Amino acid sequence: MREIIRTTDPVLISFIENILKEAEIIYMVADQNISVMEGSIGAFPRRILVNDDQEPKARSLLESAELGGDLLSNITN
Repeated sequence: MREIIRTTDPVLISFIENILKEAEIIYMVADQNISVMEGSIGAFPRRILVNDDQEPKARSLLESAELGGDLLSNITN
């Protein structure tokens, strides 16, 4: 899996999850449970990861939703 976004914004995470679910893209939100340890203050970013083969499609969808500025750097090989 490849990380495409890292954020502390729960609204952004929810929005991205809806986009990916609608497109049937397999994804994972990593570090979500760290909030239990941090006291839910939002200090630690959550990471959204997608399957390697679905990364280009996920990036394209998020760019279409005007979230291109939130994407991490280009696709890595």
